[in-house]
Amino acid sequence: MIELTIDKSKPVLVTGATGYVAGWIVKRLLEEGTTVHAAVRDPGDRHKVRHLNELAAQSPGTLRYFQADLLQPGSYAEAMDGCGLVFHTASPFTLNITDPQKELVDPAQLGTRNVLETASRTASVKRVVLTSSCAAIYGDNADLDSTATGVFTEDDWNTSSSLNHNPYAYSKTVAEQEAWRVAGRQLAWDLVVVNPSFVIGPAINPHATSESFNIVRQLGDGRMKAGAADIGVGAVDVRDLAEAHLRAAYLPVASGRTIVSGHNTSLPALAQALLPRFSAYPVPRRTLPKWMVWLLAPLVDKSTTRAFVTRNVGLPWKADNRKSIAELGMAYRPLAESIQDMFQQLIDNGLIPKH
Repeated sequence: MIELTIDKSKPVLVTGATGYVAGWIVKRLLEEGTTVHAAVRDPGDRHKVRHLNELAAQSPGTLRYFQADLLQPGSYAEAMDGCGLVFHTASPFTLNITDPQKELVDPAQLGTRNVLETASRTASVKRVVLTSSCAAIYGDNADLDSTATGVFTEDDWNTSSSLNHNPYAYSKTVAEQEAWRVAGRQLAWDLVVVNPSFVIGPAINPHATSESFNIVRQLGDGRMKAGAADIGVGAVDVRDLAEAHLRAAYLPVASGRTIVSGHNTSLPALAQALLPRFSAYPVPRRTLPKWMVWLLAPLVDKSTTRAFVTRNVGLPWKADNRKSIAELGMAYRPLAESIQDMFQQLIDNGLIPKH
């Protein structure tokens, strides 16, 4: 296990501080005694920031709020002033959209440009850690066929997504490409990118709205009781991911892009991992045939197209996480622990009916 020696003399900026991943990053920073500048859309919304205030009250670190908007140039300047590190986590993750350019691509790409260009104008900033995604590495499981080694690595880029096909993955791709463009135009700070797979595990924020929760909720609320589609996914615990962010920030050796993924798994395998503890729930116990998913999925959920089914269902997902282990010293917790903790939280919060 790598021990981090954290420079606590300068504050640290976390964008999108009320988010699912950001909550655990803020928790770890506060535990280390760091002063955290939390950039949020509305610092006055007590409901949204209550969980962070509770963390700060129990920690040696200090929490300060700043109002900022991804699409408002310069709005991060005050929050970033004096910070040595910037964690840029703010980016929308939703599949239920009507205008992908406006709802996904603009906040992701223009927001990244806004935050990183502000870093270039802020003399104190020495490193920016960007929360990207494995979605910037691949668009569909079928893309595995075009990799050099039959496994996704940090050298791969998503070239199969667009505004019309997997727009979320497209937004993460153009946002990360924008980050590398801005970073390449300056020498004052270095960029380290974290590329997580599907993030699971409990949230600090009991009202977390990440798409991760919508997907896992469907495993237990009866919507998938007939069966799960055989979609290969990577999975990483949100607590491990937060630790990876701190290591990406504070370890001098950290560089470039890093896939942060604990497990090559699938939707049916996630369901199987729930059964030892939650067999009383309508967790899917069978795998749906691909032809049935192709036929029915677009009728049940308009965000699941037949093109998506063709290129993902029945196909595995494999990524190489060796860089995260070698460079960041990551050790990943068991898949069952992560998915079961998340499922239990959904029950406790009334999002899955108790059985």
